[in-house]
Amino acid sequence: MSTNPAPNGRPSPAVYRRRRLVVLLGLLAVVVAIVLIIVRPGSSQGDEADRSAPPATETPAATDAAATEAPATDAPAADGSGTALPTESASAEGKHCKSAQVAVEAVTDRTEYAAGEQPQLSMTLTNTGADACVLNVGTKVQEFTIKSGEEVYWRSTDCQGDPFDADVLLEPGKPVSSAVPIIWDRTRSAPDTCGIGREAVPAGGASYHLTVLVDGIESAESKQFLLY
Repeated sequence: MSTNPAPNGRPSPAVYRRRRLVVLLGLLAVVVAIVLIIVRPGSSQGDEADRSAPPATETPAATDAAATEAPATDAPAADGSGTALPTESASAEGKHCKSAQVAVEAVTDRTEYAAGEQPQLSMTLTNTGADACVLNVGTKVQEFTIKSGEEVYWRSTDCQGDPFDADVLLEPGKPVSSAVPIIWDRTRSAPDTCGIGREAVPAGGASYHLTVLVDGIESAESKQFLLY
């Protein structure tokens, strides 16, 4: 096709088409340039968020020492290991509690246990005095005793492992209860039976009584329960 002007002196249709194409290409280039200025290649909202967010910090892992200083958990303690009470510090400060100002209560989770059910033993301490005081509630000074009549069937100290001291601050009139109860496996204990099979105690409706001794202070009353 010829690109010479038409006989009347006006450009041919082919020339018009080329000129329009050049104009369109120019406009397209301008639009692309504007888009590249507004939206930078390789950036995203996620990148912006990453740049504006503060650097993450790792939480230090709990150490074995920290775990032993906070024994209060929901899991029951194994038979004979003692029961932990929630403590503010392993060495709470203050005057030592007098026996006359602390009430110790022996506690069981039920009053009757069907065959195969194991009693959970715990205690509650109440400061009945007018001032706060500190009491050692560690397993070194705890003793749970189960009797039937005058016969002793089980003591928590018979097979206790790694006893410890733990001071707790008792506020006046605010009871403090065991955080981790002891599970009694319904067997007769003695210091020479640790680590071996022990004899099951009588059941079938037999009556037992739990008493608790803490730092020289004994529960005023025993807690009665029945085993079936």
